[in-house]
Amino acid sequence: MVTIEEALRIIENQEISLKSESKPLEKALGYALATNTTAPFDVPEFDNSAMDGYALCGLYQEYRLVGEVAAGDSKEVSLQDGEAVRIFTGAKVPQNTTAVMMQEKTSVKDSTLFLDEMPKPGQNIRKKGGQLTEGQAVFEKGHVLNPPSLALMGSLGLSQLEVFSKPQVNIITTGNELVKPGEPKTEGQIYESNSYAISGVLQQFGFQHHQKAQIKDDFEATKAGIKSALESCDVLIISGGISVGDYDFVKQSLEENGVNELFYKVFQKPGKPLYFGRKQNQFVFALPGNPASSLTCFYVYVLPLLQKLSGYGQFGLPTYQFPIKHSYENRFGRPSFLKAAVVDGKVDILDGQGSSMIQSMAKGNAIAFVEDGETLNKGDLIKCKLIS
Repeated sequence: MVTIEEALRIIENQEISLKSESKPLEKALGYALATNTTAPFDVPEFDNSAMDGYALCGLYQEYRLVGEVAAGDSKEVSLQDGEAVRIFTGAKVPQNTTAVMMQEKTSVKDSTLFLDEMPKPGQNIRKKGGQLTEGQAVFEKGHVLNPPSLALMGSLGLSQLEVFSKPQVNIITTGNELVKPGEPKTEGQIYESNSYAISGVLQQFGFQHHQKAQIKDDFEATKAGIKSALESCDVLIISGGISVGDYDFVKQSLEENGVNELFYKVFQKPGKPLYFGRKQNQFVFALPGNPASSLTCFYVYVLPLLQKLSGYGQFGLPTYQFPIKHSYENRFGRPSFLKAAVVDGKVDILDGQGSSMIQSMAKGNAIAFVEDGETLNKGDLIKCKLIS
C-alpha cells in the first residue's frame, strides 16, 4: 500500500515519449502546443482607432472634415493641422493623427466638426505593437489552447498549429450484476453507470474514449477483454473487479497480459483498492467499482496522467483553500477526499460520504481533502479541488 503522495509521485515520474501532430485552428481547442510560439509581426500592425469617431490633427475643438476612413481601407491618408476625418473602429489612423474623439462627444454642421471637450494626445489610438511586437514570445510549449488562445493565434494568421497528440483511452466495466440502462433487470442486478461517468469526465476535460466494453466476472472473459482493449489504446481505464473478492479477476488478468504493477492500494478513503500499472508505453488504471470512489480516483490520479501524456504544462487539478462552513472531524482512519460544495467562497461538506453514494457528488462541485484524524473548526481553511 502506498500513500497519496507516493502514488502521485509515481504517476508524475513516469518516463513518456510525446507525439505531436498538426491541427487546424478550429480543431485545436484543448490541445497543448508542441512548440514555442512567437509573433510573426507587430500586433496591431498599424496604429488604429479604438472606436467609432473622428481622427484629429492638432488639439482643438473645431476641425475641417476632409473625408472618411473605414476598417479595412488600404489607402494612405494624411491630415493637415486642423483637419479631421470620420473613422471607424479598427481603421488605420491617417498620418499626423493626434487623437481620436468618440462620436458621442462630437457634432457636425456642414463640413465642420465640433468637439464637446478638448482632446488629449494619443487618445483612443491603439498603437502599433501595443499588444505584441514582432518576435515576441506569445505562448510556450505546453500551453493548453483555450478560446482566447485560438483568437490570438488566428489574429497572427496561423491556420495550422503543431500540438501534442492526446492519448487514446479505452474503458472496461466489470460485474455480473450490471445491466445497461434501458434494459430490463431482475432482482440482484443494478444498472451500469460508471462507464457513463468516466466517458463524461473524459469529455469534461477534453478527452475522448475510443472503445467501451462491459465484461462479466469471469477470469477468462476478463483476461480476453483486457487483451483486446490493450490492442488499441494508450490508457486503459477499468472500473470494478480490483478488490479481493472471489469474483475480482482484474489484477490477475492484468498480470497475465504483461502489465507491470506500479502500485496497488492507496491509503485513502474512498478508493483504497486503486491499481496503476504499465505495459511498455501503455498505462492501466483499475478503479474501484463504487461510483463515488471511481470518480474521485479519476479526478485525483487518472486526470494528471492524461494531462502528462498530452503535453500539458499542468499536473492535475489545482488545489485551492477555502474556509469551511461547519466544523468537521475526520474519523475514517485514513486521509479522506470528501464530496463538497463551494458556495459563496465557503466549503460545505455534504451528507452521503459513502463510496457508493453518487448523488451528493452530483450535487456538489468540489472534492475536499482532510488528513487522517484532522479536526477543522468553522472558518478554518480546507483544501479543495473544484470539479465543476
